Amino acid sequence: MGRFLNLFVGNSTAIFIILAGMGVSLMSNRSNYSELEKKKLKSIILKRSWFLVALGLLLFSWWPGDILHFYGAYMHIAAFFLFVPKKYYLWLGAFAIAGFHVLLQIIPIDTSWNFDTFQYADFWTLQGFLRNTIYNGWNSIFPWLCYFMIGMFLGRLDWQKKSTKKNVFLIGLLLFTVFEAIRFYTNHYVTDEYWTHYIMSEYFPAYIPFMMITIGFALIVIPICMVIGEKLPSNKIINALVKTGQMTLSFYIIHITIGMLIFSKLTGQIYTGYLTQQAPSSPLFIFSFACMFYLICVLFAIVWTKKFTHGPLETIMRKISN
Repeated sequence: MGRFLNLFVGNSTAIFIILAGMGVSLMSNRSNYSELEKKKLKSIILKRSWFLVALGLLLFSWWPGDILHFYGAYMHIAAFFLFVPKKYYLWLGAFAIAGFHVLLQIIPIDTSWNFDTFQYADFWTLQGFLRNTIYNGWNSIFPWLCYFMIGMFLGRLDWQKKSTKKNVFLIGLLLFTVFEAIRFYTNHYVTDEYWTHYIMSEYFPAYIPFMMITIGFALIVIPICMVIGEKLPSNKIINALVKTGQMTLSFYIIHITIGMLIFSKLTGQIYTGYLTQQAPSSPLFIFSFACMFYLICVLFAIVWTKKFTHGPLETIMRKISN
């Protein structure tokens, strides 16, 4: 069960960020905007980015692994590239990865980190905040912006064509298979400590092999979900999942606040947001709790959308940005 849960490390985050990029790209996916319309769209996206940054920073003291303020940073950057040809999104993604590897040679990746507790020493200083946000935070702009840019590229594709879904799926399968094969070979035959660490590293630091595997996984999952949605447009379960997905921001906040409080009460542990010396919970319990909590989220989404179009936080964000 522990190995099964480990499959979600990085993959879920990559899909989350790629879909965010697709959403921003789809908001501006026309070829005949007036200058006034372009300015308005840019303003909306910038305001949403500031909302997410502010919300994420408010949460940071409770949940140091917050992704929202990074997400807002990606969106802020994306606002200035809304109407460029889609090929530039791939170049920007490559630049984010390359920039990260340049910074690795300048600043030690473990600067300010205490990996016994996962506390970041100087996050609330200007220098520490910029370093964490740009380079060595959990989802820092370099290299995680790459996922967002890939999402923006995908949002510019013609998904009405079957060939688009097929090609994206095959590219994802190729990336995933090749880099998993490299990892398999490394794990069994490579003895060099540096390259073993580089190729087998998970999530942090986000080196190229990890990024290619998670990008590949996302490119496999997204077309499959699109095909399922097209084949079963009236299916009640699919529609319930759609409604749940449309409330992702609200559920993200709910699961790291109410969800973590419930989890800590059930396990008898004290929640701190950091690694502690308390005994870890069993993988089976974690999995069971996650499934039950997600089921409650789905039911909540069904009930909520009977009266409201958007989730609670989604509605607030739209009112502020529009």
